Amino acid sequence: MKKVLRYGEIKKAIQAYRDLDYKIVLTQGTYDMIHVGHGRYLEEAKKHGDILIVGVDSDAKVKKRKGKNRPIVPENERVEMLTYLRSVDHVVVKPLETPKWELIKLVRPDVLIATKATYTAEQLRQLRELCGEIKVLEPMATTSTSAKIRLVQMQTTNELVADLKKRLLAAIEAAVNDLQ
Repeated sequence: MKKVLRYGEIKKAIQAYRDLDYKIVLTQGTYDMIHVGHGRYLEEAKKHGDILIVGVDSDAKVKKRKGKNRPIVPENERVEMLTYLRSVDHVVVKPLETPKWELIKLVRPDVLIATKATYTAEQLRQLRELCGEIKVLEPMATTSTSAKIRLVQMQTTNELVADLKKRLLAAIEAAVNDLQ
């Protein structure tokens, strides 16, 4: 997987791209259950430079931030899926123990791509010191992975409740018939 970089390889790769005068773009995320919004987002991110580096939260990092049932898709599969996208040049897994903004500090991108929900106004101000520019993109799909997961959970719950109601009514009917 030539597109995957380890933290120890980042500086060397970035320097090689800088020597070629390439404009480096960085974005980060979980990319759980990759969907059309992710693809659109990464295509748009790539338009802002020559090399797109995507930081992906490790499984442990996702669990800590989003809860014990996340991610749905394991880290190695999320990373592999991203390498298949034409817009993505490199993928870097962000371990749990990595300090805040460590990848941004290592890459010092010409352009940092984020969504509105990623950083506060104050954080964006602080990040401007580490990046050439910051582009905040709108959501690229009508729903997020988290929303899709909630929808599946609600549908499953509704189906279970309906099934349990049927079974409970049948059991009550059977008990009443036995008593008669």
